[in-house]
Amino acid sequence: MIDFHTHTLFSDGVLVPSELVRRAKVIGYKAIGLTDHVDASNLDFIAPRIIRVARELNKHQDVFVIPGVEITHAPPSQIEELVVDARNIGIVLVIVHGESPVEPVMSGTNRAAILSGADILAHPGLISEEDAGLAREKHVFLEITCRSGHSLTNGHVLRMASESGAQMVISTDTHAPENLVTYEKAEIVLRGAGMNSLESAKVFDSNQKLLEILKARMDW
Repeated sequence: MIDFHTHTLFSDGVLVPSELVRRAKVIGYKAIGLTDHVDASNLDFIAPRIIRVARELNKHQDVFVIPGVEITHAPPSQIEELVVDARNIGIVLVIVHGESPVEPVMSGTNRAAILSGADILAHPGLISEEDAGLAREKHVFLEITCRSGHSLTNGHVLRMASESGAQMVISTDTHAPENLVTYEKAEIVLRGAGMNSLESAKVFDSNQKLLEILKARMDW
């Protein structure tokens, strides 16, 4: 299992990073992104700490840890600036919290995230076909999510991605240890969204592809 989207107690998760990574290891994870919620108020506090713990954990255990953030509920006009700031600090993986149907995310967030050059647009809800096409052009991955609530529109995201050619990844949006999933459980989520076995295998391949991209960015 490669999971790009998780949260620790640096935002609204319940575990310190080391315990989250250990629990992921026990159920078979290969790689994990630590992507706590940020906006302009806390990016400069959280990002350096996530980078530091990722660096240390990668020295002492074998689940590959990716330092990331999830830009969350920021106004669309501010998202590009936050993406640039995160990368300048040293963040490797930038996720933007998309227009999930279960939260009052500002309209225009999906498009702003794609135009900003984020790596993943998380739980993009009822994303438009036009924005899905833009994600393909900008090489932004659309997330199929294992998280309850956000997953209500997985089928729609699949359809828009399939019609536009946008790439998809699967992640958990973990906040507590019980949110982590095995590879087999992730495959059930993909099949439940409407994929056949070949399509679900392609998503897992996309997870591996993105992991290699992120590894290439890390010079430590």
